[in-house]
Amino acid sequence: MLAEDLVAILSQKLSTAVLVTGPDLAPPGPTIRFANRAFLALTGYTADELVGRDPRVLQGPGTSRVALAAFSRALREEGSFHGVVTNHRRGGEPYLCEIDVRPLRDENGTVVAYVAFEREVTRRRGRPRAGSLGRYAPLDESTEGELPGVFVRG
Repeated sequence: MLAEDLVAILSQKLSTAVLVTGPDLAPPGPTIRFANRAFLALTGYTADELVGRDPRVLQGPGTSRVALAAFSRALREEGSFHGVVTNHRRGGEPYLCEIDVRPLRDENGTVVAYVAFEREVTRRRGRPRAGSLGRYAPLDESTEGELPGVFVRG
């Protein structure tokens, strides 16, 4: 089983949006291989509309070119990225998105895909309210707080 297949299986019930892309960072860039249910709810796209496309489909007039350059540079130089960018939903509505991108590597250490964990940021400062997700918006009230247990033995 490929690592990205395992990510797809484990992320189906997560309330965090998960996206898997190919490893090619050179233009035209990576292509989307998988988006979980939470990602589809966050963006308003269907899987058929996303798979095979470039993640740049989520960019729009509110997306900072400086932030995108930092994102691209971090992936090329460090192999990962963690930060906040403005993305756009299918209908064009902008939203702040915290993104944590990590490489998936094969047994030789070669990057075979990237997995991105994404959450909408609803507020940037202050302490989270008690009993809430704080600065994050729940994607689906029925799955809020529902995370599958994952155990790995080595």
